Amino acid sequence: MSVASYLEKNKDRFLQELFDLLRIPSVSADPKFKQDVVAAAHFVKEAMEKAGADTVEICETAGYPIVYGEKMIDPALPTVLVYGHYDVQPADPYELWDSPPFEPVLKKTAIHPEGAIFARGAADDKGQFYMHIKAFEAMMATGALPCNVKFMIEGEEEIGSDNLDTFVLANKERLRADVILISDTHMIGMQDPSITVGLRGMAYMEVEVTGSNRDLHSGTYGGAVANPINVLCKMIASLKDENEHITIPGFYEKVQELSAAQRQRLNEAPFDLSEYKGKLDIQDVHGEKGYSTIERIGIRPTLDVNGIWGGYTGDGFKTVLPAEAHAKVSFRLVGDQNPHVLRQAFRAWVEAQLPADCTVEWKGHGNSPASVMQITHPAFAAARQALTEEWGIAAAFVGAGGSIPVAGYFKTYLGMDAILSGFAKDDDQIHSPNEKYDITSFHKGIRSWARVLEKLA
Repeated sequence: MSVASYLEKNKDRFLQELFDLLRIPSVSADPKFKQDVVAAAHFVKEAMEKAGADTVEICETAGYPIVYGEKMIDPALPTVLVYGHYDVQPADPYELWDSPPFEPVLKKTAIHPEGAIFARGAADDKGQFYMHIKAFEAMMATGALPCNVKFMIEGEEEIGSDNLDTFVLANKERLRADVILISDTHMIGMQDPSITVGLRGMAYMEVEVTGSNRDLHSGTYGGAVANPINVLCKMIASLKDENEHITIPGFYEKVQELSAAQRQRLNEAPFDLSEYKGKLDIQDVHGEKGYSTIERIGIRPTLDVNGIWGGYTGDGFKTVLPAEAHAKVSFRLVGDQNPHVLRQAFRAWVEAQLPADCTVEWKGHGNSPASVMQITHPAFAAARQALTEEWGIAAAFVGAGGSIPVAGYFKTYLGMDAILSGFAKDDDQIHSPNEKYDITSFHKGIRSWARVLEKLA
């Protein structure tokens, strides 16, 4: 039986297996789902074993475990390492979902006539990494596996992969491969496959500003005692100037400016600005002056407040001057920006703005450097050809705005580039209610990765 025949014969089973995985609420950010995250790790281990991996291990870390598996058919043959993550984002707010987030359903709609899988984690990243396991299974079952395959599937990507660098450093030899395959990205267009050759890094901080030793009556103390919410909002507002330029001293020192020719090539990728705005129901785009939307997402650093809270937020009103205010702030980094250096620069900037009657405390939530892949490696040409053959459209090399910490770790610690090619789409609502993954992306993705393995050998 050919690989293609095996995939066609078993495609319904593959889908049901994915549904079983999606039913596990492996939310790494919320401790109440701890047992579910661990259960997802065991599911992945069993899936690798059934697919044909010889060695599969649940590797404990200081946080959630990493599932490692391998099939070494001949040390003389090329070796590929597959990375993915089994943890997912919180599903809140549940009331905005059209169907329960952990009860996956296949729906056909006007814009998804072939159907889409609706569930938290469908596109990010369960549906995507599971494609690799199924492609591997098909090649093992048909005796067609042409190279060695290793898997490393983690459970902390959505909370910053804090323990991943420790694992990579401790397992450098075990993880060594000729090329890394990662599907945790999206296609540049609805039908346009792409290979991501640049990823932004990440630095994430939580800020807690404290004023008085307790909440105070705003009539008795307002105007005489600092309001931490006011203080925090004023600082956040001053983090950017009128051109959306970040004001932290030294922030842009390690940002690499692209040449005019490089920027032109980047902007030649398929992108419809009107369609982009229409999907988001916005009147116009927003961002750093002097750069296109593609550039703002792919090659420029950013600062965003991801959450802010404090004081009374219940029904009605309460005339309170709160003792504390909190914010979660993330930086997307490019070039040689060092996440550790920039976190310290941010701390120094905040502390310099802080009034004398307030204090500040910090929590770090993950960081990773940016990464740029060397597309001269022959594996990139092979992967591009394989994707082009499967999709019938020439695959493009693109930059991406997201952060995948492991790509930077492998680049820094192992000197290996990653082929980052995912099949999520702009309307998949990743990190939002009603996340989905097209059924076409799932099945064509499996076939794509089987083609890539064939050409990498």
